[in-house]
Amino acid sequence: MSDSTNPNSEIRRLLDVMPASGRMNSKIVQAPLQSQVIDCGGSILRLEKRPITINFDLWSQLPQPQCDLLLLRTVGWLKSSRWLKPDLYQGGAVAGLVGTLVELVQGDAVGVVVAAGLGAIATTQIWRNTRGLPVELEADNLALKVAQRRGYSEPEAAQHLMQAIKAAAQLEKRASLTFNELIRSQNLLAIAGLSTVDIPQDLRS
Repeated sequence: MSDSTNPNSEIRRLLDVMPASGRMNSKIVQAPLQSQVIDCGGSILRLEKRPITINFDLWSQLPQPQCDLLLLRTVGWLKSSRWLKPDLYQGGAVAGLVGTLVELVQGDAVGVVVAAGLGAIATTQIWRNTRGLPVELEADNLALKVAQRRGYSEPEAAQHLMQAIKAAAQLEKRASLTFNELIRSQNLLAIAGLSTVDIPQDLRS
């Protein structure tokens, strides 16, 4: 069980669990009012350290191995997501926004539709690159790799993370897991050796 009476002590412990890159690029922040057990708080488009917000009242109800894997998984998602990576889709999103504003000023209805459509397509692709299933699975895999350097075996870490996904949903009073969480749980079961069913390759890409 995590230290429920001293969040500062738990934060220090979690900083030791995090990889060096996680400590450089993120910070752990207490968030007693948030409904999620753990979240990546704040704006996505930021250059300073990203806050990882934790509701320690909920967090303290999880076993320590589940806490470790939830933290490592969040750090893994921050690493695998690509909001800050300049690419064609981000350029398209910006161009679409600027184009829409220009066409609105000029009163060109067709131009507004075209520019807005370009921005919408680009924004959808950015969402897929950060919240889609491939990135979610990649974040899980990164968490398992770091966990092995923290003394967990891969099957052990996979089982703890799978249990943490379910436990977090219950603590957050959610009626059911999301589709991505169900797929992730099935994949983690397979890695843990508790299921022979794996995720088809076409769902990973």
